[in-house]
Amino acid sequence: MVTKIQIAVVFVLLWHGVAFALEPEEILVIANRQISASERIAEYYCEKRKIPKKNILYLALGYNPRERISRDDYERSLALPIRRELQRRFPGEIRCLVTTYGIPIKVGPRGRLPGMGGKLNELKRFLSQEKQRLEQLEQDPALDSKQVSIQKKQINQKIARMQLEIGRVSGKETNASVDSELSMVLLRPYDLYRWQPNMLKDDVLGLGFRTLMVSRLDGPSYEIIKGLIDKALTAEKTGLKGIAYIDSRGIVKKDLYGHFDQSLRDLAAFIRSSTKMPIKEEQTGQLFMPGSCPQTAVYCGWYSLKKYVDAFDFVDGAVGFHIASFEAQKLRDPNSSTWCAAMLADGITATLGPVDEPYLHTFPLPKAFFAELFKGDCLVEAYYHTKPFNSWQFVLIGDPLYRPFKKSFKKE
Repeated sequence: MVTKIQIAVVFVLLWHGVAFALEPEEILVIANRQISASERIAEYYCEKRKIPKKNILYLALGYNPRERISRDDYERSLALPIRRELQRRFPGEIRCLVTTYGIPIKVGPRGRLPGMGGKLNELKRFLSQEKQRLEQLEQDPALDSKQVSIQKKQINQKIARMQLEIGRVSGKETNASVDSELSMVLLRPYDLYRWQPNMLKDDVLGLGFRTLMVSRLDGPSYEIIKGLIDKALTAEKTGLKGIAYIDSRGIVKKDLYGHFDQSLRDLAAFIRSSTKMPIKEEQTGQLFMPGSCPQTAVYCGWYSLKKYVDAFDFVDGAVGFHIASFEAQKLRDPNSSTWCAAMLADGITATLGPVDEPYLHTFPLPKAFFAELFKGDCLVEAYYHTKPFNSWQFVLIGDPLYRPFKKSFKKE
């Protein structure tokens, strides 16, 4: 029987999730106590944002900053102590985690499901048989082209389902970013295969209250990481000012690539019609040329895989991301050409990207993400209101409380 107290707790959690913006005391900062720079970043951030010092969780994760952590080590050394810390607090007291330099960025795969070796061999045998059927079908002169087309479609659908199940059983594509996995630390057990729906996306009823928002204070150097905090605070004083640069490619096909390219064009139209921010567009297959984007406040575009183009002079508070795979790899390398690391080194204040192949449909849509910022959401809220999946490849880098348009940026 549901008690009045249980009903009251649910009501509080739902109301809390729907009605209120993220507050400093709702943030838990994760630091590696064996790396002094991690401790300093956590303590500096809490001081600047007036986050209670009790909201720093110090963990022992090694004396050298690791990019990758094994799945078992993640569960034992990272997820378990964070889960315990959250469970000892009032439900909903912590809504956001901040990971810092010294916390691993990627978590490895889980391996094959226990006791499923026989099942895996059986699936592989059936897959081989279906592929043979497909080859025989294509070589059968007795069938007309329409029959061949129908049967090929059916067999290919069966092959695709088998490949997905083989991947799930064997543990393929069960690696993720640490931050994305931590967003679901209160939701175990769940299927560790590819991605899980982000329950905070379009969550008007507050049903995703057990999902945590996660952002990262990390980068190529302590000074750059500290700058993520300082530049966010500076920009908040007057609101982010500068020029928006949007790089679409003129794709008009009605497929996923066309959909994302249209979202970039929609973002440009939104900025032009709804805000006072000046905007410059690149609408061809070319990218913005080196040195061509002074006073960059907002950037979004594609596609140059792991090859940053130094086109931008980022103002304090600049927010932007590049739609491409692997761009959050080598995040701490000052000489990396991946877009996240290079943009951080070049002065951007907030960005996001994948640590591995994410597939295009898992990116937040550009217009949706930036529209949330323009309407006044903080960085981590805009991200979690628009990203489709958790337990996957993305990291958000920057001060989660950063509100670039705290003051209205709408046209009068």
